[in-house]
Amino acid sequence: MSEIRKIQVTTGVHWIEIPEANIRMLCGCPADTVKHLRKKGLITTIEKNGVRFETGPNVILLSDVLIQNGHFSNVTEFPVLQMMYLQGMLIPHHPNNDGTKPLLIGTEEQVRSQINYIFRGNYGLISKEELLEAGISEPQAEEMMQIKLKFAFGNIVNPENLIETRILRNETTPIRNGVTIKRIKRNIFLIEYQNRSVEVDLNLSPEEKYEPPYLLDHHFIKREYFAVIHSGEGDGWDVHRPCMASILMYQGKIYLIDAGPNIMATLNYLGISVNEIEGIFQTHVHDDHFAGLATLVRSDRRLKLFSSKMVIHSVAKKLCALMSIREEIFPKLFDLQELTLGEWTNIEGLYVLPAYSPHPVDTNVFFFRVSWQGGYKTYAHLADTSSFAACERILRQHENDIGMSVRTYEETRKTYLTPVNLKKIDIGGGLIHGVAEDYREDTSEKIVLAHISRPLTLAEREIGSTATFGMTDVLIPSQRDYLIEFAWRHLRFYFPTVPDYEINFLLNHPIVNFNSGSILLKKGILNEYVYLLLTGSVESADAKVGKPSVFSAGSLVGFYADFLKTTSQATYWASSNIYALQIPICDYQSFVERNHLYSELKRLEDNLLFLSETWIFGKVVSFPILSKVALESQTILVEQTTVYQQHQIEDLFLIKQGEALLQVGDFYEEKLLPTDFFCTESIMPKTHTNYKVTLYEGVELFQVPIHLITEIPIVYWKALEIHNKRVNSL
Repeated sequence: MSEIRKIQVTTGVHWIEIPEANIRMLCGCPADTVKHLRKKGLITTIEKNGVRFETGPNVILLSDVLIQNGHFSNVTEFPVLQMMYLQGMLIPHHPNNDGTKPLLIGTEEQVRSQINYIFRGNYGLISKEELLEAGISEPQAEEMMQIKLKFAFGNIVNPENLIETRILRNETTPIRNGVTIKRIKRNIFLIEYQNRSVEVDLNLSPEEKYEPPYLLDHHFIKREYFAVIHSGEGDGWDVHRPCMASILMYQGKIYLIDAGPNIMATLNYLGISVNEIEGIFQTHVHDDHFAGLATLVRSDRRLKLFSSKMVIHSVAKKLCALMSIREEIFPKLFDLQELTLGEWTNIEGLYVLPAYSPHPVDTNVFFFRVSWQGGYKTYAHLADTSSFAACERILRQHENDIGMSVRTYEETRKTYLTPVNLKKIDIGGGLIHGVAEDYREDTSEKIVLAHISRPLTLAEREIGSTATFGMTDVLIPSQRDYLIEFAWRHLRFYFPTVPDYEINFLLNHPIVNFNSGSILLKKGILNEYVYLLLTGSVESADAKVGKPSVFSAGSLVGFYADFLKTTSQATYWASSNIYALQIPICDYQSFVERNHLYSELKRLEDNLLFLSETWIFGKVVSFPILSKVALESQTILVEQTTVYQQHQIEDLFLIKQGEALLQVGDFYEEKLLPTDFFCTESIMPKTHTNYKVTLYEGVELFQVPIHLITEIPIVYWKALEIHNKRVNSL
């Protein structure tokens, strides 16, 4: 009787192996799963018929739920690529190509979204027409399309022709070779073979999260005038380091250059919270540079997304495919900032130039410069470049051939070799990546070599250096303390009516730091301080409640307990290295009394507590954003039964007390209870389904201006989710 082997790979990920049936099933597939499989020894290198290749999964079981605890559960691009190319399943004449294709199993929605997302991940924009829509001129679009085709060996292939699928419904479904699978409950599956079975549970508990494959050091990062933090030097296969990325600091502001897998863990190790991010410069859509966008899209504010129009269109198509949403929604999730290829754009004194880079997907490299001492300090981030040899292989050989023109090749060489103060380059090699040797004569002051999962060779060390995680290259040092400026801005937001000298009174208290894991406030203990969090993140939890709350930069930590003069209702601890303004309770209370803030702060506190208990705002919206909502919202008492027709609903309304009845069309009704909501359809996809809400006497409503909802992507996303459920219930 055949053995069924089950291994827990990491949180939310399992491995099922049935050797007799040639089944190696990866169950659950969050970001960087391939790296976890390598660490577990489930992917190894073997040799057959003189060819070295990797082992690994040949089946992927998708989670029924796309998102768990704020992170995407199904991110299959790299596992599928590993099957196709590193295992050799689709390489002609490869000893491991026996006709078996990678197999995806899951709900129809999840399987379809994964197929479309992998397709866009392989090619980006797939036609000359799509490139023209992205603002590329006709001659350039023609050549870019020819370059794509040359990289794709002359043919763009839909993954449906390369990947097998099985759609899971309620009945037992055959996999292969006598192995079957059946869903028992949501995200719980029974896998059977020859009267033996094993159960797989892909659900995360409220306290669990998907773990990165690597452990990194925690850092305190000084905010500089113009500097580069090295936040990733590896590639999509490196088990020890994050994927190639950088963090740009300019006048104390934080910008990401690419957002790879496990971006939140990367930021946490660096002591940076998502609230500190000013924007993201995106080079292209391969998952080792893109997967973090799927997490950042669920933040509580629209982050600025900077790139050429071509790359932004490519990002929109891939991310919307992954999330199964229409592209028209994409601008509501990010603040899109289109840059022109080959031109410098001034972003408040930070100049940025995106330059075209030939690659299988739409790619631009970035140059950043800042004026200083009669010239410029410049950083070049060259992610996913092609080696000069790779470019030469795709040159047009004759007039009717497809591929790259000599002119584009020369322009690409010139772009890559532009001398700068600091340059980070891709030396991943192979058919589509760069090599260090191309830069041997580069006169840049410093070159950092990245995008590999191996040590540098001696020859490469003659050309450039590596960078350890968290290392900072300061191009222009700061002569100011940006933490004081952060504190001023946050305090002025919370206390807009007090005079400057009162803000200065609070600012005169010390800025302190805490290492990750340190306790700031302890449950049941009378607190000594209120903390204004300036960098990093703090978490709080009551063991009886379960899932912790996260407080990001700008939060007032201990606000409730200290204001009410009671002991802390929860324990607060630093989840990263943090800096915070430490204000003694006695000084905070005297500040409140002197400025007659009690009634306004009490209203703010009541609104914050209510919002934090709701599904749509609670646990997902940061303290500063929640405070903005609390300050701009109002409570309305319904004095007699009232019917709101669809056209009369202009904002988002939460039921604070009492009950209401929502009716969609003629056949769907839903009783709305406290913390439930209804809202205007103006922010939703247009439907032809009318709905109305009956509000009974005594109902208390919490009215949130609709412009706030459109500025908070995670709340907009949740409102859209419920709207779709209501409309689709008909």
